[in-house]
Amino acid sequence: MTTRQPFIYDYDYDKKGKRYAGHRRTDPHIAAHVHTALRNARTVLNVGAGAGSYEPTDRYVLAIEPSAVMRAQRPAHLSPALVGTAESLPLDDKAVDASMAMVTIHHWADMKKGLLEMRRVSRQRVLIMTFDGDALHTFWNAGYFPEVVAMEKRRYPPIDWITEILGGHCEVQPIPIPLDCVDGFQEAFYGRPEAFLDKEVRKAQSAWGFLSEEQQETIVGRLAADLQSGNWDKKFGHLRSQPYFTGALRLIIADIR
Repeated sequence: MTTRQPFIYDYDYDKKGKRYAGHRRTDPHIAAHVHTALRNARTVLNVGAGAGSYEPTDRYVLAIEPSAVMRAQRPAHLSPALVGTAESLPLDDKAVDASMAMVTIHHWADMKKGLLEMRRVSRQRVLIMTFDGDALHTFWNAGYFPEVVAMEKRRYPPIDWITEILGGHCEVQPIPIPLDCVDGFQEAFYGRPEAFLDKEVRKAQSAWGFLSEEQQETIVGRLAADLQSGNWDKKFGHLRSQPYFTGALRLIIADIR
């Protein structure tokens, strides 16, 4: 099993996540994969639920989120989230059909404990959406933002580490990202590079939050120069019209019955 330590998880959403929901929303193409993976689960727990991205609206959902700022950004059509953390879920054993954690595991203080808690409270399956650190190099930002990619690699736990802890039968699905993706993580802008020049877009991508504004300006300056000169388009211009990009985004489905 691959190991990558130490993990970095201390990103403060109460201080830095005030406009998160404006740039990170449920993308319908990605949501289709998540909702299919839930199969016939009627009761679903969303751990580290944030503003509610990818919660199905046709099932009973219980959301757990520690950040008051993130809980306040949940849209009116979703139920309010309870205060709590992955490491200590306030549910009985086998309380829900399925549990899910959508691009949140790298923020947990104790990932192993959180994963075991999700397994404990679930009757059928556990879904984890995360990024594969070993595949981050497939996206062009590795050439422009190596400092950011290095930070990401330290934050995301190895996929086989997650599946070993969850146990059961685990399926790992690479998730294709659409060109017009509305969930503003980094790979969402594979064909829209100008987005990275916007501070508000970067604020919704937590890895940037570990860098100073001066460092960020230096990093994005490399991209800005190549966009102005046309060098980015010479190398990657075909991505502007490529309908999907499959990079590091993964959906782990653990059948624990």
